[in-house]
Amino acid sequence: MAVSAEYCAFVLELLEPLGGVSLRRMFGGAGLFCHGVMFGLIAGERLYLKSGDGNRADFEDAGCGPFTYATKNGEQGIMSYYEAPDSLFDEPDEMLDWARKALDEALRASVKKPKKK
Repeated sequence: MAVSAEYCAFVLELLEPLGGVSLRRMFGGAGLFCHGVMFGLIAGERLYLKSGDGNRADFEDAGCGPFTYATKNGEQGIMSYYEAPDSLFDEPDEMLDWARKALDEALRASVKKPKKK
């Protein structure tokens, strides 16, 4: 699931108005971070955004599925990141709305997690 530098630059440019978005390469893809939390990921030239109770229905209504991966034992793992609808790439304002909701969900989820020792 390699990701090109061009695609990463394209996504960062789209999300620039959020302010402070950074990209960290990981597992052949890249994580998108803002305010210290991961709110998106890029894998296989696809953008996935964090989902939760506040926005999961938006992804499902748009016909978008979750990010999945193969586990060590051959099963499919599912993460709480859903593929961004293709239409968002032609609508920068709408893309930012979806990204803000994803960031809100990531921030909400980070509050629920206990701190590691």
